[in-house]
Amino acid sequence: MDLLLLEKTLLGLFAAVVVAIVISKLRGKRFKLPPGPIPVPVFGNWLQVGDDLNHRNLASMAKKFGDVFLLRMGQRNLVVVSSPELAKEVLHTQGVEFGSRTRNVVFDIFTGKGQDMVFTVYGEHWRKMRRIMTVPFFTNKVVQQYRYGWEAEAAAVVEDVKKNPDAAKNGIVLRNRLQLMMYNNLYRIMFDRRFETENDPLLLKLKALNGERSRLAQSFDYNYGDFIPILRPFLRGYLKICKEVKETRLKLFKDYFVDERKKLASTKGANNEGLKCAIDHILEAQQKGEINEDNVLYIVENINVAAIETTLWSIEWGVAALVNHPEIQKKLRHELDTVLGRDKQITEPDTYNLPYLQAVIKETLRYKMAIPLLVPHMNLHDAKLAGYDIPAESKILVNAWWLANNPDNWSNPDEFRPERFLEEDAKVEANGNDFRFLPFGVGRRSCPGIIIALPILGIILGRLVQNFELSPPPGQSKVDTSEKGGQFSLQILKHSTIVLKPRSV
Repeated sequence: MDLLLLEKTLLGLFAAVVVAIVISKLRGKRFKLPPGPIPVPVFGNWLQVGDDLNHRNLASMAKKFGDVFLLRMGQRNLVVVSSPELAKEVLHTQGVEFGSRTRNVVFDIFTGKGQDMVFTVYGEHWRKMRRIMTVPFFTNKVVQQYRYGWEAEAAAVVEDVKKNPDAAKNGIVLRNRLQLMMYNNLYRIMFDRRFETENDPLLLKLKALNGERSRLAQSFDYNYGDFIPILRPFLRGYLKICKEVKETRLKLFKDYFVDERKKLASTKGANNEGLKCAIDHILEAQQKGEINEDNVLYIVENINVAAIETTLWSIEWGVAALVNHPEIQKKLRHELDTVLGRDKQITEPDTYNLPYLQAVIKETLRYKMAIPLLVPHMNLHDAKLAGYDIPAESKILVNAWWLANNPDNWSNPDEFRPERFLEEDAKVEANGNDFRFLPFGVGRRSCPGIIIALPILGIILGRLVQNFELSPPPGQSKVDTSEKGGQFSLQILKHSTIVLKPRSV
């Protein structure tokens, strides 16, 4: 059987070579393509550039090939955009033309081939899903309804850290407690549920499954089968694991959260407005026939990954920056003490009246962007960009990290300096008002979670600095901020041990 598979693979490769050469010659006559390294048949540029298409490697290529360049990865066209002007063209001016999402063998599994909102193609389904998700998740009303819960969760973090004797001496891995906080913040909104401890058995199951989903989806290990379909039989084991994780996660969401919420609503009355949380609104849309049960579960899947983990990554980067820059930590603490007073803990409305805190948040998002390439875009039809032809169904990557770290765009971008957002870049906001800084994207496919992420970042960073002096463990001058990249994520490689010494009253 293995020999037969090998024979078929070799025959397929030979046929693909012939087809690729013919197509290449035909397209060479028809298209004016962006510049890029010269591709070889079948493999394109894959053997030249490798799997690890991270933001730094793509920035290096942009220096060589220009602000827009083309990589042919097997049968996929990958167009990389690296200037604010072209980012505006892709995300705003031609937001409809480039508003879809690319297909991917692994993300197809985890999203049911685009039955969610984040990874679906641009069209009626996306508009419907965006509308259904906006009201229960992404409005100022939601922020005002749940901000007291976010403040309570931040207060609980502070109290738990104070009770831990290791925190003030040898340090603790703060991420573990922050992760519990983020699950509680989002599960309050989704299901009106929370977990009492980091060791809650249900939370441990969720974290394990979400972590495995993230590992499988963000890995570069499956690219060869995604780029060259004839090689996909070799991915069967990998894809089988993905399907098992997907099915187990969706069953967990359904059995322990969605169905439980349905039972509660039927017991106490569906018209009881006091009961309503996000899943209640989404289930109403299902009852009206606007979406099906699978869509409901894929909405939960999106929130578990896109809202919880990405915000957690940014909090981790922010804490590490404050630890490694004690002078910035001191300035932030001075602002909090001066504006609020030593006895008042920061609340959500306070975050908007603390310019240095806002500058720290923006500099964190600029310096270590959680989604440095944004979520990839795609043009369903042939399109034009910067005078070049972009073939239909090309994968478009906007290197948002390079836009925010290019020395042509920023003064000393390698320096973590919040003051830039109070001085030369004082008018730049995280909402995409300046195309040099797009941590949440901009336009139709921008991340709506900005309305939740920014206040949560402000509350937790503010409370930590108000209550503790943050420093590296004994014997270390800094915490390690090495990067761990994925298909389009940027996480901290090692979850840092932080010393949190309570401030004297």
